[in-house]
Amino acid sequence: MNNIKLVYNILLPLLLLLLLSEFHVSHSAKCHPEDKKVLLAIKKYYKNAYDMISWDPHTGCCGWNSVSCGENTDRIDDIDLTYSTDITGNITDLFGDLPYLESLTLHKIPGLIGTIPRNITKLTKLTTLSITWTNISGPIPSYLGELETLTFLDLSFNNLSGSIPPSLSNLRNLGGLRLDRNRLSGSIPESLGNLTPSLQYLYLSHNQLSGTLPKGWGDLPFLIMELQRNKLQGDVTFLFEKNKGIQRVDFSRNQLEFDMSNADFPESLFNLDFNHNKIYGSLPQSLVKQENAYLNVSYNRLCGKIPVGGRLQQMGYTDFFHNRCLCGDPLPQCNH
Repeated sequence: MNNIKLVYNILLPLLLLLLLSEFHVSHSAKCHPEDKKVLLAIKKYYKNAYDMISWDPHTGCCGWNSVSCGENTDRIDDIDLTYSTDITGNITDLFGDLPYLESLTLHKIPGLIGTIPRNITKLTKLTTLSITWTNISGPIPSYLGELETLTFLDLSFNNLSGSIPPSLSNLRNLGGLRLDRNRLSGSIPESLGNLTPSLQYLYLSHNQLSGTLPKGWGDLPFLIMELQRNKLQGDVTFLFEKNKGIQRVDFSRNQLEFDMSNADFPESLFNLDFNHNKIYGSLPQSLVKQENAYLNVSYNRLCGKIPVGGRLQQMGYTDFFHNRCLCGDPLPQCNH
């Protein structure tokens, strides 16, 4: 009897391991033949790049590196090529021939050049398009507005130029938009003010954008807005009138010019950066409500006494200096 138990205890784990390995092999062997054909063509286009070494025509593409399949479809739904330094050339049209693709990431590929191909608009299931830290150039194609299923569009850290196309307002499901660190110019299209409340994260910093903000943004519940280092003008306090949940706002190094005296900043803010603008008036009393906030209003035209309360007196001298006549702790005391 003891011998039977011993054999049972040895064989059972081995049997379970065998079954699990067979399941893994059978799953990774799955692959729709059309998807495999497209992936092998992509591999050939990029001259057998290192990330595509595992793309072997004799194995199932669901087990290949940098790609994944849907659990119920066995169709390629995700491609993530990151740090692929040996990929060179344009973004191939072939990506558009993967009809079940939901996410496409091309990140830190310095050899990637050219423009975004129109064939990408064939991807009717695409929710995430992230092309970042590459050397693609030219304008943002207006046809990206046809990707109406997108929830996240990230084209940051590239060499894109020209204006932001108004057609991006067609992306009604966007939760996040990143166009920062490019060479974009011109005004922000007023149509972008019509985006839905799902848009909560907006990054347009480090470009050459000018003009005023779309008034419709005052109705959107942004959480994060980073528009620093542009040439934006006008008054942005309308962003805070209805939005009581906004958390981080950076408009530093622009050309904003407005009276800050009566602005009402919500308690949710934990970062508000207005340095290097042309803002005048005094600091509003509402700033004392931000008990955990970081504030920088240096290099403006502000006057008057810094309100007492919140974290204002815990901030540094450099967060307030280089204003016209701002005074009070942590700056020198006011002269009465």
